[in-house]
Amino acid sequence: MPSQKISFKNSSGEDLVAWLESPDNEKPLAYAIFAHCFTCSKDYKAVFHISRILRSEGIAVLRFDFTGLGESSGDFSDTNFASNIHDLLDAAKFLEDSFESPKLLIGHSLGGAAVLQVADLLPFVKAVVTIAAPADLNHLRDKLMIRAGSDDGDGGGVEVTISGRKFKLERHFFESLEQSSMTKVIRKLDKALLVIHSLSDEIVSVNNGEQIFENAKYPKSFLGLINTDHLLSNEEDAKYVGSVIAAWVKGFLSAG
Repeated sequence: MPSQKISFKNSSGEDLVAWLESPDNEKPLAYAIFAHCFTCSKDYKAVFHISRILRSEGIAVLRFDFTGLGESSGDFSDTNFASNIHDLLDAAKFLEDSFESPKLLIGHSLGGAAVLQVADLLPFVKAVVTIAAPADLNHLRDKLMIRAGSDDGDGGGVEVTISGRKFKLERHFFESLEQSSMTKVIRKLDKALLVIHSLSDEIVSVNNGEQIFENAKYPKSFLGLINTDHLLSNEEDAKYVGSVIAAWVKGFLSAG
């Protein structure tokens, strides 16, 4: 079955819902996990199009909803960056137990920061791709705080509006960002890395992509996109990104 909807439990007992995109009538060259952007979902169109291109190139992709988002259970306000990392590890464990250990991690925006954090915890992963990822989570925290203004009066959190939707972010969410050192993690990364970033990204500037690339060890590559937005809203842009990822990663998958 080329595409199947599945669910698995995370370490907190929540049901995480996913689509597993598998190549038609053939054994996958490898399995990948796709971590979606902040407040997005597995069904966001960029995630969908990139995953489908990879599937057509023989790579199976697990695209799942983080806790409290999309179709996954749980309360989003109870989650933070650390819980996203745990969800990713649980997704890798699910693939390892049910199919095959993932060799590729892909992350969009905050999902990109998350895959960088977990990559070296998964020895079977050979390559990592970040798309529009932040290099400094403290900067992201500050931008969210500015957007939210003051807290809700009880000292417990703030409400932000993102893409027309309101989200409650508790204090522990911001504390989780503060406690995550991106530079140290990137410098230690022992995987092949492809950094993809739009030169015109108005949400997470291209300086972030440059900083990730500069701090990483080789092998590494950088793809600068022209006239694209942070969310890869244009279908052709997303498909192009998928084709580049497929071409880039195959060399590392065949390396043994």
